[in-house]
Amino acid sequence: MDIPRLHPDTLEEVKQRVDIYDVISDYVVLKKRGKDYVGLCPFHDEKTPSFSVSPHKQLYYCFGCGEGGNAIKFLMEVGKQSFSDVVFDLAKRYQVPIKTLEPEQRQELQRQLSLREQLYEILALTTSFYQHALHQPQGETALNYLKHERQLSDATIQQFQLGYAPAGWETLYRYLIEQKRYPIPLAEEAGLIALRKTGSGYYDRFRDRLIIPITDLQGRVIGFGSRTLGDEQPKYLNSPETTLFNKGNTLFALDKAKNSIRSLDKVVVVEGYFDAIALHAVGISNTVASLGTAFSQVQLKQLLRYTDSKQVIFNFDGDLAGKKATQRAITDLESLIYSGQVQLRILNLPDGKDADEFLRSHANGVKRFHQLIENAPLWFDWQIQQLLVDQDLKKADHFEQVAQEMVKLLNRIENSNKRTYYIRYCAEILSQGDTLSLPLYIKNLQRQLKKPNLSSTNKNSSSLGIKNFSHAEDTQLEQAEALLLRIYLHCPEYRPEIFNQLEEKDLAFSVSEYRFLWQKISEIEADVKDINNKLISLLQEQILQLSYSMTEFNHIFHLSQNHQENIHRSPLQIHCALIFMEKAKLEKYSNYSYQKYKNIDPNIDSKTQQYYLNEYYTSKRKIKQLESSLSFSHLEIYGKY
Repeated sequence: MDIPRLHPDTLEEVKQRVDIYDVISDYVVLKKRGKDYVGLCPFHDEKTPSFSVSPHKQLYYCFGCGEGGNAIKFLMEVGKQSFSDVVFDLAKRYQVPIKTLEPEQRQELQRQLSLREQLYEILALTTSFYQHALHQPQGETALNYLKHERQLSDATIQQFQLGYAPAGWETLYRYLIEQKRYPIPLAEEAGLIALRKTGSGYYDRFRDRLIIPITDLQGRVIGFGSRTLGDEQPKYLNSPETTLFNKGNTLFALDKAKNSIRSLDKVVVVEGYFDAIALHAVGISNTVASLGTAFSQVQLKQLLRYTDSKQVIFNFDGDLAGKKATQRAITDLESLIYSGQVQLRILNLPDGKDADEFLRSHANGVKRFHQLIENAPLWFDWQIQQLLVDQDLKKADHFEQVAQEMVKLLNRIENSNKRTYYIRYCAEILSQGDTLSLPLYIKNLQRQLKKPNLSSTNKNSSSLGIKNFSHAEDTQLEQAEALLLRIYLHCPEYRPEIFNQLEEKDLAFSVSEYRFLWQKISEIEADVKDINNKLISLLQEQILQLSYSMTEFNHIFHLSQNHQENIHRSPLQIHCALIFMEKAKLEKYSNYSYQKYKNIDPNIDSKTQQYYLNEYYTSKRKIKQLESSLSFSHLEIYGKY
């Protein structure tokens, strides 16, 4: 469907509801730094975070590559989408009622939105059907399994809306037909029934199974997990991918865990539904489950929104299969781990048990589990521990194998301080308690390591200088104009003074991009009242809608450290910037006067010629006066850029 042109009311409500941290944290692992957040830029390769997100200003900026803007601009860039596409998607995400300017397209738009609502409704109805069946005679075996084998209380069964899918091939199918509320193809689209391979008609996807509803962050059912009660394979079966349910982007119980994750500043990730349910049942509610052994960056970034320390604890089964599953689960995450964007810990329970088994088999299982969480080793320490399993360092071939694998691990650490720590740690293991030989082992490991690549760090550091941002900062005048615009946008209290001075002295910006920006500022301020901190956002939206390149203005919209220091001296900076602009105006006029003087024949019009000569000298005199009012320290301000 072509995206219709959105009504301004819809755009305004989207802007009010959208949260830039919420949007960007889906793509970037963000760490708290003061009032802002920082992370690795998604628009260029870097190892040192230079990408900054400001929730207060609802803006992002990368000091490495110069990309910046608001949430809409970010999604346009990262997804290569149009302005309208992004706003439309955000409206759906934040449940903003959509108004369009093309009446003929509204019906199709409402059909698309209505489909999602109907899917939520039919899944909610089916959840109630399965819950009811659990407490009927046909569900007795399933209920006994939950209460006796899993030792779950009625409250926990109700909290997780656990149910039972009857054994018949068409039980749910016929129930939905009887309801006469939804078309049967909708049930197929929701993943509840499937077309028969032979003949006609449908059959229930889940039969004679325990049902575990899977919910989204708002607690709405989007799909189901299930467990067989007999020998049927597969043991666990999930809903297929649907409009609402994407296995790789979903975490079981996150809606119930997110507040606890925030308060405890850590999250436990388990492998199975019942591991998560069992831990919630005993109060360890900062727990989620992956839907299978794969674990994606999308899932990880969902979790990292809720923990400032970025502490994630993987608790997969402690047996060999579980350890292999742990390795597989984080294949997609290693770049984030080794760059320090997530503090990953690994919890392997004793005797190869999973969390549910561990809690049920220990009298003090809850207390013991808490202790194991606190002592869970960091991912890198766990990796080293795995290298030593079944290895005898007193045997030359074992020693050589372990040492080589240690070098491989050490080479992947990007932080120099962390690398130094683990070089010594590995050397202590290899020295086997011989402290005298420890320095030798340290040197030997260092000699085998690759030198860290500092090019990206140097590149990021050099990019902090304003000279790298735009060609429009090459002269003091251009620097002054850029500074004046920064103060105007970021310091609302100085706007009246700047506006009045520009009007009173009839000053114009010399750089075309800045003239364009000032024109748009004037238009917005003429149309919008009580603008205050909204000016930057409104300005960016106008530029985006005009398909104008945002790159030219990034150094105006986003403040480097030097910029932040300079605008704190705003009165002095305004004074200096205005002098440079007035001086430029006088220089332009003096050149104009001199050219006029030269081109007039004194024999024809000596009076006019003398007038322009006087104007030329008057302008020069004023220029000298302005220059004398600028002290060396004032000029140095611009030189620092």
